[in-house]
Amino acid sequence: MEFTAKENGFVAKLSYGDLHVSGDEQYGFRPFQLLVSSIAVCSGGVLRKVLEKMRMPCSDMKVTADVVRNEEQANRVEKIHLHFVISGGQLQADKVKKAVELARKNCPMVQSVEGSIVVTESFEIVSS
Repeated sequence: MEFTAKENGFVAKLSYGDLHVSGDEQYGFRPFQLLVSSIAVCSGGVLRKVLEKMRMPCSDMKVTADVVRNEEQANRVEKIHLHFVISGGQLQADKVKKAVELARKNCPMVQSVEGSIVVTESFEIVSS
């Protein structure tokens, strides 16, 4: 990936489109938003695949990410809590719990921040 400076941030030209990154939301995505998004979406994608392999496909999934930052240490991200709201007719809570644990172990983004950012998960099942 190559990032080119612009007046209020950077831009990367990617196959899907241009990615504008800036510390100011008026000019692009903030770096912490991209970090949290990559962890949330990667986790959700891996969870969906795990559920399919367990023969419990979900019809819909939403992920909420609550973030704790430390203003005294460069506003670093210290904790991310992911809450999955999963819809599907065949979902069993004990198996979904196992799937969430497997997704955590197999998500490259979560594993990349292991030891520096505390990532926790919870879930709820809603009927579809």
